[in-house]
Amino acid sequence: MPFATAFTDPAPSPEDLAELPGTVAVEFGVDWCPHCLGAQAFLREALQERRDITHIKIEDGPGRKLGRHFKIKLWPTLVVLRNGEEIGRVTRPQSAQEVEEQLPVAI
Repeated sequence: MPFATAFTDPAPSPEDLAELPGTVAVEFGVDWCPHCLGAQAFLREALQERRDITHIKIEDGPGRKLGRHFKIKLWPTLVVLRNGEEIGRVTRPQSAQEVEEQLPVAI
């Protein structure tokens, strides 16, 4: 799946995410956040060629259940799931390498 460019609202449920097969990179943030905007180039570089990873952008904020489920405190935070289980996480990445370190090795 290509790099997602738009935030999803409403968000899927935690159960829906857990049912997705394979590796899923869930990005929490909002489109007006300067930290989120600053990290986009790093996230794009790390994810755009990874056809083995589904990238989903979730609009987050106070009272948003999915963000609270994953205990998101800062934006952007990328949570990497494999078959519903968290295998990696990076908050406010400063390089593509920092994102890539949380991703499984490409098959």
